[in-house]
Amino acid sequence: MGGQINNLAPRQRRVTISDVSEALGLTKGTVSRALNGYPDISETTRLKVARTAERMGYRPLAHAQAIRTGRVRSVGLVFQFYEHDGHRPFLADFLTGISGAASAEGWTLTLATASSQDEMLATLDRLVDERKVDGFILPRTYRDDPRIETLRRAGVPFVLFGRTGDDTGCAWFDIAGEAAMANAVARLAALGHTRIGFVQGGEGANYAHLRLDGYIAGMQAAGLAIDDDLIAPPSLNPIEGCDAGRRLLSLTEPPTAIVCAVDQAALGLYDAARERGLAIGREVSVISYDGIPEGRFVDPPLSTFAVDNRAAGERLTQMLIERVRGTDPHALRDLADASFLDRGSHGPPVLSSAQLARRVRASSIM
Repeated sequence: MGGQINNLAPRQRRVTISDVSEALGLTKGTVSRALNGYPDISETTRLKVARTAERMGYRPLAHAQAIRTGRVRSVGLVFQFYEHDGHRPFLADFLTGISGAASAEGWTLTLATASSQDEMLATLDRLVDERKVDGFILPRTYRDDPRIETLRRAGVPFVLFGRTGDDTGCAWFDIAGEAAMANAVARLAALGHTRIGFVQGGEGANYAHLRLDGYIAGMQAAGLAIDDDLIAPPSLNPIEGCDAGRRLLSLTEPPTAIVCAVDQAALGLYDAARERGLAIGREVSVISYDGIPEGRFVDPPLSTFAVDNRAAGERLTQMLIERVRGTDPHALRDLADASFLDRGSHGPPVLSSAQLARRVRASSIM
């Protein structure tokens, strides 16, 4: 019997950091620091090294790099699924943005979940102790946020998706929800509405505080009286939104327009209006915030402020990597605007507040 023939092609030699440094005429230390984003390397040199390494097919060995730099090149994200919607409105696009931006830098995403606040803090501690990540993106911030204190004590870099009560030492990216709420009031006032209600967001969440401020600022700018009766309690789902709508529409002087801090509550307003024989977009105008897909399919479609969650994920990842590389957190703060989706749930008032009240009383008698 003849000898076996080996049809496997010889394995190509792995390109090393020495090959890259030789090709560029730079020291291995300079190339290494450039590839790892050290701030003492100029942007021109960093880009030149990165492009040459990519062209030559250089890929660092992850375990060797972790030993050398103390970094695992991983973005940490722990979702708190004990919240009212488990981040559902923005989860897919948000993760796409994070993973895409991480991959562009040769990083990975480490994802975990928590079903309670205690589990959240324990998970953060575990990922830090096991050196699974270099830093964290913290979505959906609170005014008093225990996650921030946990990571501050551990000395671990983090970036907030949102703002917080004490942002000392915090890098953050946020959407100007307060500006959106003021804009919603301005749009409704320009159409002729003078009684404009507001349904608040999650109690303790920083976005809710800001959006309430935006509503108040919008009322003041429009020269409209701020009536505490027009401000409904926090409502985070259609059931609570329906209850808030019933409360507002049952007032002696009900609002002819309502601004909602979250879309899920606005969907409940449709049910409250329907119970009273009122048409959304005519007898009662509604403008909300979130841009969830369901808003397109109600009748009429919901006018709302939408967020580009993919772009937010990308920006947060870029900021976190910069933070890990040593950039001052106070230099990493960015505020973007939501986009208004002009749909059919708002328009000029066809009934005065008094006429609306009579319609509601009549519907309750029938």
